[in-house]
Amino acid sequence: MKKFGLLVAGGIAAVILLSTIGPMIGLLVSLVLLYFIFKQFIKSESIGAKIGLGIIGFIVLMASIHNAPAIIGVGAAYVLYLVYKKWNGNKHSKMKKDSDDPFVNFEKQWNDLKNY
Repeated sequence: MKKFGLLVAGGIAAVILLSTIGPMIGLLVSLVLLYFIFKQFIKSESIGAKIGLGIIGFIVLMASIHNAPAIIGVGAAYVLYLVYKKWNGNKHSKMKKDSDDPFVNFEKQWNDLKNY
């Protein structure tokens, strides 16, 4: 039943991730543009260049805010990563080494034999 829940969660996360690929690419491009505009804004000396770059930067900032659903896509990618990690997680629990119980030692040896 646990695997079924992971499968459902992974399927929903995959659908959300695929539906937000466009906004994620748009957000990435607009943030890269915003970074380069900011770097040029800091380097520029004239007032006219700073005003022009400020206006262009504001327009690109509004474009990146428009791609806010990409944050949901990033969250879905993280959920998909967590589902993948849980799916391929360690299936056997660790046994205590200093146990005098013969059944615990038998279980440990049996798990060791099954892994080979």
